Amino acid sequence: MAARLYGLGRWAIRRRGSVVAVWLLVLAVVGGLGATLHGKPSTEFTVPGIESQQAQDLLEHRFPTASGGTARVVFAAPEGQALTDPTAQQAVAEGLKRAATVPGVVHVAPPAETGAVSPDHRIGFADVLFDRPADQVPQSSKDALTEAVTQARGAGLQVELGGSVMAPVTEVGGPAEVVGVVIAFAVLFLALGSLVAAGLPLLTAAVGVVIGVMGVQFVSRFVDLTSTATVLALMIGLAVGIDYALFIISRHREQLADPEAEMDDSIARATATAGSAVVFAGATVIIALAALAVTGIPFLTAMGLAAAVTVLLAVLIAVTLVPAALSFAGERLRPKPKAEKKPKGAEGAVNSPSWSARWAALVTRRPLVVLLVGVVGLVALALPAKDLRLGLPSNASQPTSSTQHKSHQLLTEGFGPGFNATLVAVVDTAGVPAEQRPATVTGLARSLAADPGVAVVAPPTAGPDGSLSVVAVVPRTGPDDEATTDMVHRLRALAPEVEKAGGTLYIAGGTAATIDISHKLSDVLPLFVAIIVLLALVLLTIAFRSVLVPLKAALGFLLSIAAALGATVWVFQQGHLNGVLDVPSAGPVTSFLPVLLIGVLFGLAMDYEVFLVSRMREHYEHTKDAAGAVTQGLAQSGRVVTAAALIMVAVFGGFVFNHDPIIKSIGFALAFGVLIDAFVVRMTLVPAAMALLGRRAWGLPKWLDRITPDVDIEGAKLPPRPTDAEQRPEPVAAGR
Repeated sequence: MAARLYGLGRWAIRRRGSVVAVWLLVLAVVGGLGATLHGKPSTEFTVPGIESQQAQDLLEHRFPTASGGTARVVFAAPEGQALTDPTAQQAVAEGLKRAATVPGVVHVAPPAETGAVSPDHRIGFADVLFDRPADQVPQSSKDALTEAVTQARGAGLQVELGGSVMAPVTEVGGPAEVVGVVIAFAVLFLALGSLVAAGLPLLTAAVGVVIGVMGVQFVSRFVDLTSTATVLALMIGLAVGIDYALFIISRHREQLADPEAEMDDSIARATATAGSAVVFAGATVIIALAALAVTGIPFLTAMGLAAAVTVLLAVLIAVTLVPAALSFAGERLRPKPKAEKKPKGAEGAVNSPSWSARWAALVTRRPLVVLLVGVVGLVALALPAKDLRLGLPSNASQPTSSTQHKSHQLLTEGFGPGFNATLVAVVDTAGVPAEQRPATVTGLARSLAADPGVAVVAPPTAGPDGSLSVVAVVPRTGPDDEATTDMVHRLRALAPEVEKAGGTLYIAGGTAATIDISHKLSDVLPLFVAIIVLLALVLLTIAFRSVLVPLKAALGFLLSIAAALGATVWVFQQGHLNGVLDVPSAGPVTSFLPVLLIGVLFGLAMDYEVFLVSRMREHYEHTKDAAGAVTQGLAQSGRVVTAAALIMVAVFGGFVFNHDPIIKSIGFALAFGVLIDAFVVRMTLVPAAMALLGRRAWGLPKWLDRITPDVDIEGAKLPPRPTDAEQRPEPVAAGR
């Protein structure tokens, strides 16, 4: 691999103008397509085959008016007043009358007619039903509805909006994300010591991210993609794009520290060595993200593939555009010679060891103690994960200043927490004789009302042909409460009662869908973990021609995942640090976060593993000194791995302050996971374990050695370095 990348680097140098021009052309074309022909992101997480989705599909075909998106308008009178006051009644009636004229609205249910008023008559709500699914309602209709009903605020009423139609769309590019990029630039400058060198990774990463994100936007015209998919592509593409460029540029500058190093050879050699680690690490990230397809969940598969494409772009840019850019930068990237420090009274120069060399010596001095302390600490961090509960964020998790959060709070205050977890019992009575259908549905309604977890059961509503009925069920507990999940399982256990009569019962609604998605993801999680661990063992065995190195890497990865999940549960589920991180309400962890975290963190962990251990392997191949390989490998790569990890943490950490609760939790989990994996596992536990293993770390059984391909990521088969006399051009005479 290294030899081919060396040739590719040489080609990129010779054709540097063409390489840059091609990437700029791709940027312009894809950017134009994404900006002008983009689709509309979805705000719904649908999973074919689950019970709640089957019910939704049934409603769309046979009871379309019950399947459209709903906006819930909540009115609240000031303390001590009531909605029954004439002024308030008139304001509500006028607002809903205007709402009925909004394009797409097919029905408005005023609180005075439906009885949707709290016992103290201070809070009420009206459901506004649209003629299409929530994610297909245009923004113009949402704006028109908001303007129509909020005019009631002029009468002193509080008016807030919730429901599926008013679900907020994730926004990116806020101040927090910009701060993350600024921090990344500061880290690059400190690591590379040059403004030009620090700016190059940001510039090349920006090219890849814009192409990737605009490409995702364009594809969303033809494929249903959630807004989270775009944000994930941005998040991961930016982080790996900067890191991959940093690895190559850092290796190039390290080589240029030798005054006799020839510029073009150094660029090609950095592309071959650090570039091999980039290609290998990038391949693991891509495969891990693409492996999300095994979940069988379309929106998660789309998210994984969107992020995988941005990572592929980052790899391609790292081995083509970065060498071309380095060639343009030329001698400006050559480090200035450092003045040698001489201790007082000494004649010879003394080079003090770097902090990474000192850290390597410290870790390897007592490797067993370091391992034990590190593992115990990670296990302690992972303990909260044993209480992990999965779900999707409700409006309680939206920012406290948002109308969605305020509507949730008002409904909870006026009608109880279960009102925000309303379920829909869908009864298919097509197989029941027509004269028996009313009795079958009424009997089911009585059984539903008898459950101790049910607060209210609304009268059944039949579809156009009478073969499909809908019964609204209000629980006593909220959507994030474990008791609500238990109640849903009990209600579904009533299905045999309906089946005896020839019908079919489905328990649906947003809360039921969340439970179904979480259950499906919980079922597939062990398989996904097994695939990822097996992938790690195979890829690292090929990379390092070792059995113990991959086993150690896989165990470290599992510890990182456990610690990251434990911290996420501690913050988002158990409610710690809510004020610091601006988390409005504690609740279950986002249902697809564990799968996503495992896929993404695996790839990023392999980045650091490959880059760190490849330097150890490189030293071992030349010296056969196992102990020295550990200390030298960490000393040479420690600064770059540290910088790369800090950049990742800064980029992911910026998304922690995004208002979207899903993006916030993903950003936190990835930032914390990278922090733990890079500094505790890779920079501490890995060298300690390698020191304990010694030469055994590099052993490979003969039968396995014969069938394992030699990819040469260390660059052992590269041509020897040229001397100045061989490669450096002669100076051109003046006047020629």
